[in-house]
Amino acid sequence: MKDPKMLMKIAIIGSGGAAMAAALKAVEQGAKVTLIERGAIGGTCVNIGCVPSKIMIRAAHIAHLRRESPFDGGIAATVPAIDRSKLLSQQQNRVDELRHAKYENILDSNPDITVLRGEARFKDVRSLTVRLNEGGERTVSFDRCLVATGASAAVPPIPGLKDTPYWTSTEALVSDTIPERLAVIGSSVVAVELAQAFARLGSRVTILARHTLFFREDPAIGKAITAVFRNEGITVLEHTQASRVAHVDGEFVLTTGQGKLRADKLLIATGRTPNTHGLALEAAGVAVNTQGAIVIDQGMRTSTPHIYAAGDCTDQPQFVYVAAAAGTRAAINMTGGDAALDLSAMPAVVFTDPQVATVGYSEAQAHLKGIETDSRTLSLHNVPRALANFDTRGFIKLVVEAGSGRLIGVQAVAPDAGELIQTAVLAIRNRMTAQELADQLFPYLTMVEGLKLAAQTFSKDVKQLSCCAG
Repeated sequence: MKDPKMLMKIAIIGSGGAAMAAALKAVEQGAKVTLIERGAIGGTCVNIGCVPSKIMIRAAHIAHLRRESPFDGGIAATVPAIDRSKLLSQQQNRVDELRHAKYENILDSNPDITVLRGEARFKDVRSLTVRLNEGGERTVSFDRCLVATGASAAVPPIPGLKDTPYWTSTEALVSDTIPERLAVIGSSVVAVELAQAFARLGSRVTILARHTLFFREDPAIGKAITAVFRNEGITVLEHTQASRVAHVDGEFVLTTGQGKLRADKLLIATGRTPNTHGLALEAAGVAVNTQGAIVIDQGMRTSTPHIYAAGDCTDQPQFVYVAAAAGTRAAINMTGGDAALDLSAMPAVVFTDPQVATVGYSEAQAHLKGIETDSRTLSLHNVPRALANFDTRGFIKLVVEAGSGRLIGVQAVAPDAGELIQTAVLAIRNRMTAQELADQLFPYLTMVEGLKLAAQTFSKDVKQLSCCAG
């Protein structure tokens, strides 16, 4: 603990996952924190990102199961009556509860954190100018500063688009109606999650993918999810771009190489752009890359050593748990410690159904690093839990380092893949080989048992094993 007479003054711009984690760790280390937020406390995840989207996705999943399931022969299917306004109210009430409990109440109860509501910009390397929401300005001086301003939806420069009432994920998640026809431009996480959710709630959805779905991942992932989507009635147009967008007589008209596409609503989900414009980072000598993301080292330091950055405004992967971990480590470093963020075993989950979960290297990524690999892909037809569920959509793929057999990557498309991936994270973190993973005890009739079975395929034909052969 620092001498109370020498309390370090830390300014934090933002109030999301990275900012909150940093603020709490900094005061724990004996610092005084001024936290500056121009909008809603809590940032993207709780307000307009992870929490509302997963609630909507869950509601859509339940609607889908009422309409269609593998057990319809014995449990009569029904057509669900969707009341979007009631679903939205339930969703937003939970968002409000979590924001109050996990952000606002914590900030209000901590005497070492002062919250300023306003927009901050750097005055120089040791101070910020804050334009207060209630009027006026205030100067905030600091010993250390953390920039944790997050990111916003990127909007592609498609002719005509900016003149239309298009949606980003923010507007889509708070819509009180389900459009009859929804067009989605994008091919990654937000695009696929919301496309499937809206389709299951009643929209006729068309996805325009510039390449293929999940084109940056192992090709088997995009292939599997595309097949699932098409089977559910979602139209996936691969290698398709809109050359022009218009909004005429209440409908969107998208011009593509395959002709015109018409929709009632248009969702733009083509990635997110760091919120760094307007911070006057140049006044503090803070460098950004060509995408406007703040460049940081493993300790979250920017090009100005006493100014740090964390979360989606940086060049880190855009996941709230990465942001929070980075914020914590930044606070440790701002108060005299030495902490780094190791992302070599970072899990990622996409909440489609089936889910997509990955950690470590794909084969292609490993080869780019000069790592020779061996791999095995296990169809879910070989996983007892999937057979018992009558749902064998997907696979589990293990990538190992050739020679050593050390596990370096896992890609899974499976129901609840997000629940099994952490076991793979721990195996990679502990430098386990496929054989060591295969030798572990896994509970029978769980999806995570698929990891063991996939590991066993390096040395056995799992089709010839009894149900729970060790």
